[in-house]
Amino acid sequence: MSNRPNLARDLTRSQGDRFPADMKLRPRTFQHLAEPLENPDPNRLKGKRVGLIVLSSYPFDARPRRTADALVQCGMNVDYICIKEGNAPLSEKTNGINVIRVPIEHHRGGKLTYLYEYSAFILASAAILAARSLSRRYDLIYVNNMPDILVASALLPKLFGARVILDSHDPMPELMTTIFGRDQSSLLVRAIQRLEKWSIARVDHVFTPNFACQRILSSRSCRQEKVSVLMNSPDEKIFAFRPVSPRPSAESGRPFVVMYHGTLEKRNGIDLAIEAFARVRTRVPEAQLHVYGKETTFSENVMQSAREKGWDKNVFLHGQKTLEEIVTAIDGCDVGIIPNRINPFTNINTPVRIFEYLARGKPVIAPRTSGIQDYFADDSLLFFDPGNAEDLGREIEAVASHPKYALEVTERGQQVYKAHAWKQESRTLVRVVEKLLKLEIGH
Repeated sequence: MSNRPNLARDLTRSQGDRFPADMKLRPRTFQHLAEPLENPDPNRLKGKRVGLIVLSSYPFDARPRRTADALVQCGMNVDYICIKEGNAPLSEKTNGINVIRVPIEHHRGGKLTYLYEYSAFILASAAILAARSLSRRYDLIYVNNMPDILVASALLPKLFGARVILDSHDPMPELMTTIFGRDQSSLLVRAIQRLEKWSIARVDHVFTPNFACQRILSSRSCRQEKVSVLMNSPDEKIFAFRPVSPRPSAESGRPFVVMYHGTLEKRNGIDLAIEAFARVRTRVPEAQLHVYGKETTFSENVMQSAREKGWDKNVFLHGQKTLEEIVTAIDGCDVGIIPNRINPFTNINTPVRIFEYLARGKPVIAPRTSGIQDYFADDSLLFFDPGNAEDLGREIEAVASHPKYALEVTERGQQVYKAHAWKQESRTLVRVVEKLLKLEIGH
């Protein structure tokens, strides 16, 4: 058994051992706080035109949605080119954003499925950007991966003088290694690494969501100063900050609610969450697990297996929800879980869901991985051994039986969240855009 700290095991220690008086945030967090960015001048970007491209649907993909909102607030005219999902209109203006939807459905599948969707969307977005550039050129093209090669759709606007940013949400070699079970030396992964390098060479700047990804990209694809960290923080207008508060006592008759929201794929461990929850229910009979996310073949198979094992009692699947609906769900839960398995991708990922739970004052249990530990010390988050359903279950039980103790950890986690709130991160975004467009004072 590992001797690393976690809530369940540390309940045997004194609170003084768990929470030393001189406990500090991670050094990088202090560095961030010591270098505050000035408030951007919204008038400096007024009237500038940006084409934002993302192979997902609006308004469900949170990171590009936050980006578009921040640029609109600075006076930019934003064309948001994405895929069409359900009955959404092909085009509309909403929240000040010109949303243009390409009628290509996004399906998770094999390599050929990805190849078709990527190729079709690149061609369609390139055509849209080219046509709209003829009437009025773009000042900025903001490309969201996946895939990195989506940068190719920005080549014509770049020839007309547009600056280009690549927002690398996920390093594709690590993600494809995880999805397809390939190692770093495989032909597929090496080809994706070359495409990553080619794409980054054709943009003016790269954003990445955390230090781990910044280290990877600057070591293999570009110089370090070309990559900035833009944390994947929730928008405070939607996830307004709430201090922690005690949950109602068990005598109130209210169930103990465990929540997961996100992509329902193997790498994110929804099967581990259900297995852990089945263990929890033997000791916390009133517990419920609420799952939010678009159903996948994997999640359907997991639920079928859970029914066969009798693990599905008090497990509720709610499907994909808007960010506003997710806020309401978080407010009704007692603990959020990040049940990620350990793999090349999840090891470097810092899930935005952690900050979403913390923003609303809820305890969150996360795996002990590099991408998370870069920001959270052992006493500012609840950790479990990644891939270990039994350990995850113990942590959930500990939160249920010692809520005050869990909330003290949550308060410390909120300090980390505050250091990287979107209000601060969006200033980084705007300052980089101003610099690229040579709108800084003195230019």
